[in-house]
Amino acid sequence: MQDRPQTPSRRKPDRARPPAAQTGTAISGLIRALGELVSGATDRVTLPERVRRAIAVEQRHSEVVVGWVQMGLVLTFATLYSVAPKTFSADAPFAPVPWALGAYFCFTVVRLFLAYRDRLTAWILAVSVVIDMALLLVTIWSFHLQYGQPPAFYLKAPTVLYIFIFIALRALRFEAGYVLLAGAVAASGWLVLVVYAATFDPGGMPVTRDYVHYMTSASILWGAEFDKIISILIVTLILVAAIARARRVLVQALAEGEAARDLKRFFAPDIARRITGSDELVHPGEGEMRNAAALFVDMRGFTVLTASLDPGATMKLLAEYQARMVPVIQEHGGSIDKFLGDGIMASFGAARRSQTYAADALRAVDALIAEAGRWRAQREAAGLPAPPVGAAVATGSVVFGAVGDETRLEYTVIGEAVNLAAKLEKHTKVEKVRALTDTSAFALAQSQGYAPPSPKQDRRGVRVEGVAEPLDLVVLA
Repeated sequence: MQDRPQTPSRRKPDRARPPAAQTGTAISGLIRALGELVSGATDRVTLPERVRRAIAVEQRHSEVVVGWVQMGLVLTFATLYSVAPKTFSADAPFAPVPWALGAYFCFTVVRLFLAYRDRLTAWILAVSVVIDMALLLVTIWSFHLQYGQPPAFYLKAPTVLYIFIFIALRALRFEAGYVLLAGAVAASGWLVLVVYAATFDPGGMPVTRDYVHYMTSASILWGAEFDKIISILIVTLILVAAIARARRVLVQALAEGEAARDLKRFFAPDIARRITGSDELVHPGEGEMRNAAALFVDMRGFTVLTASLDPGATMKLLAEYQARMVPVIQEHGGSIDKFLGDGIMASFGAARRSQTYAADALRAVDALIAEAGRWRAQREAAGLPAPPVGAAVATGSVVFGAVGDETRLEYTVIGEAVNLAAKLEKHTKVEKVRALTDTSAFALAQSQGYAPPSPKQDRRGVRVEGVAEPLDLVVLA
C-alpha cells in the first residue's frame, strides 16, 4: 500500500512565522493591553454608565485625599527645613529651597480648590503630576547651589526618597496612567540630573568606580545612579500591576453594589440581603420549612375600574396604592413576595425568621386598613376614583425558597397558609368586610402579643370557596 501524500495544513504558515514576527505581535499586544489599562478603555466598554459615575465619584474623593497628603508633605518638608541646621555657602546667590516650597504650597492650594470644585480634568491631572515631580527634582538640584558644592553633591540627598511618595500618591486614584506618568517623569528627571552632574562639574568629570570614594566624596558612581532609576521604574511597574488588580476589584465591588441597590428595588430587603450575602450561588429547588404568616392585599373592583381609565391613570393609581401599602407592610416586618396586578402578596417570618410573625401580620392589617381609609378619603376629596381595599391573613408551615431555572429565579413562599390567605381575601367580598383571618391565626397572634385595637367579630362554620371544611373566621375590619 502506497502512502498517501500529505496535504499541507492551512495553519502551518502561522505556526512557522519567524520569531521576530511573533515577538512583534506579542509586544504590540502588550502595548495594546497597557494602553487599554492606562486609558480605561476596558471599563468604558464593559461598565454601565451608572457604575462609571460611581467610579468617578470615588476618584474625585481620592483627588481630595491626594491634595491634602501633598499639603501635609510640603508642610512637613518646610518644617524640617526650617528647624534643621544649615551651612550656606557665601557664594550662593540665594536660598532656592524656600522658593520651591513656596511655589509648591501655592500649587497645592490651587489643586485642592480645583479638587473640591470638581474641576480636575485629565490634562490638569497630568500637568499636576509633572509639576509635582519637577518641583521636587528642581529642589534637589538646587542643593548644590545653596551649599556651594559640585553638582554631584545633590545626587546623595536623601530627599530622593520623596520621589517614591509622589509616585505612590498617584495610586490613590486607581488609574495606572498617572502612576506611569509620575514614574516616567521621575526616572527621566533623575537621569537628567545625573547627566547634568557629570557634564557641568567645574572640577572635571566626577565619575568614579570606587564605591568608598563615591560614598565619601562628591563623585558619581554610574551603577548607583542606575540602581536608583531602575528602582523608580520597578516600583512604578509594581504599583501599576497592583492598581490593575485593585481596579478590577473596585469595579467589581461598585458593580455589585449597584446591582445590590437594584435588587432592593425589585426584591424585598430581606430577600435582597439573602441573595447578595449568600456564600454560595442560589439554585432552584432549594427551600426551607418555616412557620410564617401569609398576607394578601387587594383593591376591590380594580379590573372593572381600569376599563374606564387610560393607561397613565391606571398606572398612577397602582403606584399611589402600592406606595401607601408597601411601607406599612415593611414597617411591621413583612416581606413583599410579589405584586399580582393590584394584589400584593407578603409574608411574615419566612424571609426572616420571627417569633411574632402572626402578631406582626395582624398589626400590619390594622395599619393597612387605616392607611387605605386615609388614601381613599384623599382621592375622593380630589374627585378621583377611590376603590376599597381588602386583606386577609393565614398562618402555618410554609416552604420558603427559590423556584425557576438557572437563568431565571424567584424567591417565593409556598404552602397551605398561602393558599388559605388568598382564598380568605377573596371571601372578604362575600362577607362584605375589609379584612379576615381564621380563629387559629388570631389566637396565635394573641399569644405572640397582639392586642386588637377594637373587639373583633367571630363568624363560625363559614363555607369558603376552595376549602373543603367550614372555617371559623375573625373579622379584622
